[in-house]
Amino acid sequence: MTASPSLLVSFEIPNLWAKAISKPHGRILDQLGVHHVVHPEFEMGRRVAHLVRRAMLDYIAFEDDYAMVKTVGPAKIVGRRLGDTGIRSKHRITVVAVHRRGTGFTYATADTIVQAGDTIIVSCCTSDAECCSMLR
Repeated sequence: MTASPSLLVSFEIPNLWAKAISKPHGRILDQLGVHHVVHPEFEMGRRVAHLVRRAMLDYIAFEDDYAMVKTVGPAKIVGRRLGDTGIRSKHRITVVAVHRRGTGFTYATADTIVQAGDTIIVSCCTSDAECCSMLR
């Protein structure tokens, strides 16, 4: 038998997690005072949609509208210093790391130059994640 979230909230459980089966259900759980509301079916559906469209190699959404995206470095930034591309100010995307064949991931800086075929990890708001595919 599972306890209802409202009962657990009334017991002042310090770190309460609950699974929402829909957006309205998630809002109700938030209103009840559940600390962490997860939407696994919705989140997995969004991730699979990004992967199927091949816009991204991997996609992880975090709470508070934040995502990390693994993708191929777009042609618009290849051969240029990241600091000179304006990618952060124009598209609100921050390149966090770069992976070049034969090497591991390295942290990106303003002086990092992305080469053709490099894989990049970017951080952004989930609403801006689509910009990764628009950069191509």
